[in-house]
Amino acid sequence: MHEIRIKRIYDPFLEEDGYRVLVDRLWPRGISKEKAQINEWAKEIAPSNELRQWFHHEQERFESFSIQYQQELNENPFALEWKAACLARLEKGNVTLLYAAKDPACNHAIVLKKWIERD
Repeated sequence: MHEIRIKRIYDPFLEEDGYRVLVDRLWPRGISKEKAQINEWAKEIAPSNELRQWFHHEQERFESFSIQYQQELNENPFALEWKAACLARLEKGNVTLLYAAKDPACNHAIVLKKWIERD
């Protein structure tokens, strides 16, 4: 079975990444489109600007952020279609969600992965 992976956009490209999706609303600083080696930029499924700015990667807000972000995803028709396409891609290979945040334990890609995997 293939898996959904999460990694920073700044980490090196690996073949086992499979289908690479940038899930940030803003393009990451200091990285060219060539170096990013992405298959898709799904900025429509990123947290809203308001939620992103409120969260500001503060760990004490992560639980509340997670709930609000999942609610945004559930109400976003594009996100629901994208989730179905992502699950179909997993039948062929891995899908890697790429993000730019510095904290690997406190970012929206973690929430997004759980949301995709939840039924």
